[in-house]
Amino acid sequence: MPAVEHPLPAEDDLLRTFLGLETPPGYKAELIEAEIVVTPPPDGSHETAFSLIIKQFVRKAVLDVDVSGNKGLVVPGGHFVPDGTIAPVGHFEDAEPWADPAGVLLVFEITSTNPVRDREAKRRGYAAADIPCYLLVDRSRATVTLFTDPADGDYRVHTEVTFGKPLELPAPFSFTLDTAPLR
Repeated sequence: MPAVEHPLPAEDDLLRTFLGLETPPGYKAELIEAEIVVTPPPDGSHETAFSLIIKQFVRKAVLDVDVSGNKGLVVPGGHFVPDGTIAPVGHFEDAEPWADPAGVLLVFEITSTNPVRDREAKRRGYAAADIPCYLLVDRSRATVTLFTDPADGDYRVHTEVTFGKPLELPAPFSFTLDTAPLR
């Protein structure tokens, strides 16, 4: 994959600071709407939800996909690190640490310390990058929302279910996500 051009000018101090940032092991840094956000390692509940989602994509998706955890993506509005990125097999094989989101099929986030970022800024960034599907596991609201049909910097369609209710995922996945284990 070709190197990704960063959306901000090279001389931009914030971008330079961000790209030069060294975080402690397990922490992740993101640049979200001109703010550097450093997040601590996830708690056990977050990791359990991550595992439950990943297993279903690997076992149930009609299309053979790769699931990447913590893959850096350059999107309008910043440098985001989704909890999970679903892409065609081999899609990121030659990618730089910060990759172009073109070709990504779905990203998902599991809310943690600041759910508003996942609900708002990240949703808009993924939509502006034309990522077809954004799956949000909102632990504080006990809901799973699938955002689809990106246009004009946001998703036009969203389907929300409470934990325990099934959620139909569109092609190319074409399976029912079981949210019961997230309770």
